[in-house]
Amino acid sequence: MTEITQNRLPTALRKLAIFGAGGQGRELAWLAELAGWKKTDMFFVVDRPEYLIDEVNGLPVRLLEDVTAPSGKVGYVVALGDAAARERCATFCEQAGFSAIALAHPKIELSPTVVIGQGSIICEGTILTTNIRVGRHVHINIGCTVSHDAVIGDYSTLSPGVHIAGYVQIGKQVFIGTGAAIINGSRGNPLVIGDGAIIAAGACVTAPVEAGAMVAGVPAVRKR
Repeated sequence: MTEITQNRLPTALRKLAIFGAGGQGRELAWLAELAGWKKTDMFFVVDRPEYLIDEVNGLPVRLLEDVTAPSGKVGYVVALGDAAARERCATFCEQAGFSAIALAHPKIELSPTVVIGQGSIICEGTILTTNIRVGRHVHINIGCTVSHDAVIGDYSTLSPGVHIAGYVQIGKQVFIGTGAAIINGSRGNPLVIGDGAIIAAGACVTAPVEAGAMVAGVPAVRKR
């Protein structure tokens, strides 16, 4: 885990690889520029030849197996929404010698007590208050808020406009849809969202959610 320091690049890294050249990849390339990366030091990487094209928005697209990472000098982020695919591709990048980095928009707000795992993405308009732990390769999209003493597990996704209250514990590979809200737990009794759960867009979660369940509605009820 690491604390994000805004507008300060990892000095050991020479290049930034963005895994995935689709819509999210284009957004992350723009975010990386705003965070201080030079466009000339970035490229997209894909793992299948059918996805290989010359360039996207002025950045070259390269096949993962053709990229070398001398002495771990290439950082990477994974621009895939699906959590399982994100984890699989992160493993590919690590095996290729890349180093995961956390990437944050310069206009986010966060306290010094927020700890963010490598590979995680924090987009514009997000507010993270105090004593929050964000795992590895978490995606926190535009305009989210996360309150005190929240924990977000590895490879989870907060879609745009998600609001998480205090004392909430989110497991691994959880997907939270656009505009969903999760009410607070309490000290010693956090509201827990289990691993692999899906929270539908616009849902209001007022009770714990079991691992693998999907909930929707206001208040949210289990759909499967």
